[in-house]
Amino acid sequence: MMPGARFTLAAGAILVAALGAGLAVYGTGSTGGNSAAPCAGSAEAAGRIAPLARGQVAALQVSPKPVPAPALAFKGPNGTEATLEGIKGLRLVNLWATWCAPCKAEMPALDRLQAQLGGADFSVVAINIDTRNLDAPPAWLTQNGIAELTYYADPGGRVLPAIQKATGSLGLPTTLLIDGAGCTLGVMKGPAEWDSADGLRLISAALGRG
Repeated sequence: MMPGARFTLAAGAILVAALGAGLAVYGTGSTGGNSAAPCAGSAEAAGRIAPLARGQVAALQVSPKPVPAPALAFKGPNGTEATLEGIKGLRLVNLWATWCAPCKAEMPALDRLQAQLGGADFSVVAINIDTRNLDAPPAWLTQNGIAELTYYADPGGRVLPAIQKATGSLGLPTTLLIDGAGCTLGVMKGPAEWDSADGLRLISAALGRG
């Protein structure tokens, strides 16, 4: 073998060894040890509810690969600061406004859902997005007998654009089903009879009941 050929082979062997060492240290990108999807553990719940998105809740778009829900900050009762993260358990996050007729038509069903299934592990988080006449939304709720829902509001207009960006939904009502890990299991664009047998069955499945 010529001296030049031996040098070429040796250089090639060194290069292969160096590449191998680099892969051992840095991994291969998406297959590295720290690359697990943050919501991988929520896929099981999404799988449970997917076949139950039918009837009155057929329009729920269940994600086979749940993703982190947007970080939301808004006003709680009496104008206190609140965040979505601060509300524990499974959450049905609903955006509504007094100028949205389908939203108001849906509100009694959400109120009944909270009455039937609400507790430490589940809550309906209905966030009003009116930015004017701020006394009107709570007054409307009282006048229409909506008594089970905690009053949340976003007079600063921060929540709607965050939800629009996360879901692509440009209309109201928009509803997200978010699990206790903060991952979005599904999105509903439009109203639904959430307290129907279909809705109760789906929420119970998301909670792992039955």
